[in-house]
Amino acid sequence: MREPLALIAAVAANGVIGRDGTLPWRLPEDLRRFRALTMGHAIIMGRRTWESLPHALPGRQNIVVTRQNGYLAAGASTASSIDDACRAVAYPPPAFCIGGGELYRAALPLAATAFVTEIARAFDGDATFPALDASEWTETAREAHVHEGVDRFAYAFVTYERIARRP
Repeated sequence: MREPLALIAAVAANGVIGRDGTLPWRLPEDLRRFRALTMGHAIIMGRRTWESLPHALPGRQNIVVTRQNGYLAAGASTASSIDDACRAVAYPPPAFCIGGGELYRAALPLAATAFVTEIARAFDGDATFPALDASEWTETAREAHVHEGVDRFAYAFVTYERIARRP
């Protein structure tokens, strides 16, 4: 039996999650939530996401999914697929898929929960989050906020759970 997998992402109104390997917005509250939710768990990420980080994220099992044989990721283990990454998880459930776009699409069918920071503004970007099909996912929690920085925008911390399939 597979351990629970969760997706965690901040997503702009147009589905954008990144631009040139960075976040297109500055939202410290989202980073604090990300840290609080993922601490003590495994985080699974694609190679480009790994390379956008300054180092392995402490207090978590870092797993990098890459097709590059022999890829070295200091402070992390590597896997060749999302399935291999899930099998390598040694920390308590859930494991969190933290991106990028290609890995989110591969992980979506395996995920039971999605923690999404929904940003009520469109941003330019080159990486996107897959849409959650309303027939497969239900919203179970929502916490609305307004970011008061230079780029003022509304956002919400939203939790989605996969709807149980009937046999």
